[in-house]
Formats: sequence, structure tokens, C-alpha cells
Amino acid sequence: MIRMGRGSKNDQPESPVQPYNTPTSTPTYQYQSEAVAAPTRAVTDSESMARDIKEGRLSGFVGHGTVLTGETHFQAMLRVDGQLQGSVSSESGTLIVGTNGQVDANIAVASAMVNGNVNGDIIATEKIQLGRTARVIGNIQTPRLILEDGALFEGNCSMVKAKEAVESRAAQADSQGRSADYLSTQSDETDDEEETLFTDSSVDEDEDEDEVKADAAII
Repeated sequence: MIRMGRGSKNDQPESPVQPYNTPTSTPTYQYQSEAVAAPTRAVTDSESMARDIKEGRLSGFVGHGTVLTGETHFQAMLRVDGQLQGSVSSESGTLIVGTNGQVDANIAVASAMVNGNVNGDIIATEKIQLGRTARVIGNIQTPRLILEDGALFEGNCSMVKAKEAVESRAAQADSQGRSADYLSTQSDETDDEEETLFTDSSVDEDEDEDEVKADAAII
């Protein structure tokens, strides 16, 4: 009798067919880092002040927490990081009001750079610069005005009159200089004339003395 069925080979469980994957080579990319220049570090207020002191440009400083009241006069540069009350003046100096500085005074200087608070009028013969943290309540008179984004200014601004005043002072100074040169020239000419007269007088006296001596010799 012939027995029909699966043989021994079929008794074993068939293993699942594994798909054959063709290995693909993954390309390797090498990124070359480009040299990027480091951004320039911003100069802080303290570093700027230290540089001004070292170079001898800073003639006065009102530190944070300091309160001064009265009339303030300076020559080259004055920096205010504290509180200043009264009046501030300088013919050729520059006033710097720091971020924490507060000036409750009328200001008359050559240049003003404001980054803090100013309550009062500002007159500058050269320029006024208001930084982005500046807060100025008062009138401004200057031939040049620089306003950065964020600055707060409330008051009147006069630039034409300031420019005319600067030109008038320059013309007056030029006129005085020409007058001084003219007077100096006149003085030199007068000195030359006096020297010539003195020389001629000396020559005449010498001639008279020679004539007297000649007459005495004849006698």
C-alpha cells in the first residue's frame, strides 16, 4: 500500500523568504566650515569713559548716585551718570549724559550727546545727538540735530537761528582778526617811521658837530 503525504522535507517549517536588498552606498558629504569673522564687541560706557580719561579728554565726571546742585562750568568734556541740577555751560566743551544720567538744568555747550534724561533747554553751537534711550523735555537750539530711533523729545527745535548765530559769531571773529592785523601793520609802519626820523636826526646832529669842529679849527 502506498501512503500518500508530505515527505520529511516538507515537515520542516519553511523559513520566510528574505528579500534581497542591494546595498547602496551612501555618499559621504564633507562640509568645509568657512571662517567667519567674529563680530566686533560693542564698546561699553565704562570702556569709553576710561579711554577718554586716558587720552585726557574727560575733564569732569558725575558718577551714578551722585547729586550736584549749582552752576557747572567745564572746559573739554563732562560726563554725567548721576544727577545734575542748576545750569551747565561750556564754550567749547562736550556734555555727555549717560543712560542712567539725569540733568535738571539749562545747558549751553558746544556739543551735547544725550542718552539719559534732560529736563531743560539745550543750546549747542555745534551739534546735539539724542541716543535711542534719550528723553529730553525742553527746547533745543543747534545747527545740527541727530535723533536715533527710540529717542523721546518734547519741545521746540530751532536750527536756522542757531546756524545764523554761529555764522554771525564766525564773521565777527574774522572781522576782529582783520582789525587786529590792521592795527599791527599800522603799528609796524609807525615804528619804522619813528626809527627813520631818529636816524635822520642823528645824522643832522653829527653834521652840525662836524661843522662846529671845522669852524673851531679855522679860528
